[in-house]
Amino acid sequence: MPKDLDITLLRSFVTVVRAGSISRAATALGQTQPALSQQVRKLERAVGRPLLHRSPSGVSLTRAGEELLPYADRILGLCAQAMSETGRVLTGRCGVGLLEDLAASQLPQTLADLAQLHPGATLEVLSMPDTAMREAYDAGRVQLVLNEVPALPGPLRWTVRRPLVWAVGQGVDVAADPLPVVLFSNACSWRTSVLTALERAERPWRMTFESNSLAGVLAALRAGLGVAAVLPTNLEPAVACHNKDALPALPDVELGLARHPRSEADPLIDAVETALRRTI
Repeated sequence: MPKDLDITLLRSFVTVVRAGSISRAATALGQTQPALSQQVRKLERAVGRPLLHRSPSGVSLTRAGEELLPYADRILGLCAQAMSETGRVLTGRCGVGLLEDLAASQLPQTLADLAQLHPGATLEVLSMPDTAMREAYDAGRVQLVLNEVPALPGPLRWTVRRPLVWAVGQGVDVAADPLPVVLFSNACSWRTSVLTALERAERPWRMTFESNSLAGVLAALRAGLGVAAVLPTNLEPAVACHNKDALPALPDVELGLARHPRSEADPLIDAVETALRRTI
């Protein structure tokens, strides 16, 4: 008889990953640290492989953990949607603007699942430069925008903080002096955060590649051109950094959501906003 994965254990695992440590996750879930650790180990036994690297500074994903995380995210998202959407029929249209790094994450799949539950609804996901996103928002093409807080085109509705993590290009020596660095070419807070972290740690560095897109940065990492800062959801297993002490700590990113005032009380857009919040 096939084994089922306990959704409570999956929720514990995802919360630990998002929080970056078992202690912070335990606080968020209202549990004790030993109890939460036991739940994660129970999931590891069920899967048959270690899911987390544990260290005094926090946790990071093993290869098995990286493989399980998108499935866990989707299972939790589908469960939440099934509980809230069953029996409802939603119609209409909703445009969602996403930061490119989020458009490459689990969020579009969550929205696709929601659209499948409501075939009478139309969802459009857009990722574009901040100026174009503001124009789409002002024109009413986009009702919800999830982006870095300073780049939001409308009033802030809610915020969430997510960590940045180091990705290490294949074959790159993290002890190199100077350290080869891959950067986003946009004048964004992530670029500033990376450079500030390196300067505070007194790590000499040199820029080997820059791109204005996530696809370009990930391609440079695959080519072994240096190290870069990405969201955990965009961290490919082949470039994961398993030694957290090898590079300076990175700050969190503050993400926020703006909702067009004319979309209030729209049931479809309410449902999309709820799905975004649950997934992010």
